[in-house]
Formats: sequence, structure tokens, C-alpha cells
Amino acid sequence: MLRKFFPLDKNYILEEAQLSLQQSLLQYLVDFVKVEYLLRHNPLGIVDETAQKIQQHTGEDFRHLNEFYLTTMGIFRYTFYSDNQLEFLFDGSDDFKKYQREWSTQFKKWTKEFCKHPNFLRAVLDLTVFYPTDSPFLMVDNRMNVFISEFFSIKIHPQKGIVRRTA
Repeated sequence: MLRKFFPLDKNYILEEAQLSLQQSLLQYLVDFVKVEYLLRHNPLGIVDETAQKIQQHTGEDFRHLNEFYLTTMGIFRYTFYSDNQLEFLFDGSDDFKKYQREWSTQFKKWTKEFCKHPNFLRAVLDLTVFYPTDSPFLMVDNRMNVFISEFFSIKIHPQKGIVRRTA
């Protein structure tokens, strides 16, 4: 399914570069959230049931974060490439690798900013570490969508795509 976040969202090279990094960046996000949560909520390193579960979590099932990742991909394209003008590279470097670097750098910056919000930390842990493995995927967690909308001051409209929220 082709997803457009704004009328000129046709940066297919950039989108492919973003999709190619999905698993590794979501792994980075979850690992960063786990460390940040433990540092913030368990600075003494006391091993209780919650801390133990977080530390022992090694899962790579990020399907519950898929919608969040796709949304942040669209926001990146909207924010940095909304005019649909990708650059010509004259230094001989590969476009795909350039967009992978840019996206990876920005995603990691956003991850650090997102983790300053306790609700985000808890939502990511709930969708990965504490989500029952035998539970079927029933619905996308609404808390992530609300967080993204508030953090970036946008609204994602089903027909119009990304729309700036007015105060």
C-alpha cells in the first residue's frame, strides 16, 4: 500500500532508505527507552520484577511500533523534503546511503527528545517489553499517535495527510 502524507510526498528513494532501516532503528529505540527508563525510574539499580523484565527483554517483535515508525518517516519527509526536491549529489556518493544517514541521524535525535516524556517511555515499554507475546495484534496503540500529534503539533488526517495544527 502506497501511503502519502502530503500531496507532494513522492520521495520514493528516501522512503525506501527509511524502510530499509526500520528494524535496526526500532531496535535502537527500544534499547534506548529501556536504558532511559531504568536510569530515570530505578537509578539505584534495584532489581525488582519490572527491572528484571526490562533487562531480560531481547525481543525483536516491533509490529506494534510499525505505525509509529511509518508516521515518523512521513513527518521527516514532510519536514525536510516537503517540496519533493531531492538533491543532485556531485561528489559521487550514493543517494540511498545519504538518505539513510540523514534519516538515521534524525530518528536518533527524535528518540532522545521523545524519551524526555514519561508517557512515551511507558507506551514503548507497554508495546514491546510488557506486551503479552501470546496476545494477537488487535489494534494500534492510540497513545503513540496522540504523542506524535502533540510533539510535532500536527494532525494526521485520513484524506489530507499531515496538517499543521493551529493553536
